[in-house]
Amino acid sequence: MSGNRSVGQRARHLATLCFGILATTACFATNPASAGDCPGNPDALGTSRTLVVDPREHKRIGTMQYAETLPLQDHEVVLTFDDGPIPRNSDQVLAILAAQCVKATFFVVGRMAQEHPQGVRKLRDAGHTIGTHSQNHPLSMNRMSVEQAKQEVDAGIASVTAALGDAKALAPFFRIPGLLRAEAVEDYLASQGIQTWSADFPADDWRHISSAQVYSLAMSRLEAKGKGILLLHDIQARTVGALPHILQELKARGYRIVQVVPATPERPATPTEPGQWRLHPITETVATSHWPKIPNFVFANAEMLPGPALSDSDVHDGQLLVLAARRPRLARGAVPLPQAAPWPRQRLLQAPAATLDMPVPARDVFQIPERVHAELKAVTLLPRRAAEIATPPTAADATARLNGIDGGGLRRRPVRPSEMTSQSRRTEPLPQ
Repeated sequence: MSGNRSVGQRARHLATLCFGILATTACFATNPASAGDCPGNPDALGTSRTLVVDPREHKRIGTMQYAETLPLQDHEVVLTFDDGPIPRNSDQVLAILAAQCVKATFFVVGRMAQEHPQGVRKLRDAGHTIGTHSQNHPLSMNRMSVEQAKQEVDAGIASVTAALGDAKALAPFFRIPGLLRAEAVEDYLASQGIQTWSADFPADDWRHISSAQVYSLAMSRLEAKGKGILLLHDIQARTVGALPHILQELKARGYRIVQVVPATPERPATPTEPGQWRLHPITETVATSHWPKIPNFVFANAEMLPGPALSDSDVHDGQLLVLAARRPRLARGAVPLPQAAPWPRQRLLQAPAATLDMPVPARDVFQIPERVHAELKAVTLLPRRAAEIATPPTAADATARLNGIDGGGLRRRPVRPSEMTSQSRRTEPLPQ
């Protein structure tokens, strides 16, 4: 009897414990964890609020590819992670988020869910939102046929649902692998009530860059937009290294985390305005919102003006120009022959009726006056030559200065010493 009583007490304790675990899990799924409610970390970033969206009302979100995005307020951020789970890195990402009481959205690959179903259940137990990311993560959904794309989408959903064990735990959110969108795929998702997610900015953590670069790209792009959906990958080691710094900097700069969940009959969508689904909605302070509308004009006379006829043209006597046919393909090494142009190359100009006589220039216009002898200008002597001239010449020097006819037909006369100066010497032509 006492044994039965002890068994019953243990059963009641176990039921109480299970109820507490389920209540905690439900709390994570519905109520945001504020920074003050984060156990062991009063300075945690936390999750500021939960945004409930209806996938049938807004079918595609993320300004990297679509016109609409989530209706976030300034300095609000939604964290998303793709391609998991892989226990080695995904578990570390979960631990980092749990230390800051941050909730995110995970887009799970179906094949990964088959290999690591416990990893998918860890996401659910931690209160994160779970979407799908196809079955095999093909980087060709923009080139697939509709049937192939449907198989990837449906198989991925089936694999993740099987890992969770409950279809209600899976959100109708889908992100196309590689963001290689195709309208046919998006239309199929919308017909199934599934919301297509892109992003507002990535951190490029799939590239071969360092954790510091992942952190720098995430924060700089967030600062440029002021809010939005951040795209990360929980399977990357560089993301594990960058995530603590990203969360710490979000807290320091006053950013707030928002968790997104789908609307249900028991949980209606968060009331929003259409303009809030734009990253930067137009407000009444923008000048374009005050431009006047085009008035409805009333015409007093609705008579139509006649259009010009082809015969009014003077080109080819009013005949329509026919362009040359397309040139045939040429054999290898063949030279194309010139084609006749469809427009006239030359036009004859008619001579004027009356000729215009121009005056004939006189002959003296072309005559250039010439002088018989060229003028010899004074020659400036160098200092050394001037010193020699300044010395009184002897009789022999005076005789030596009697020169004959030079090469230019000029005869130099004897120069008297009185005519010699230190600056110049002048020669005069003799009469022929």
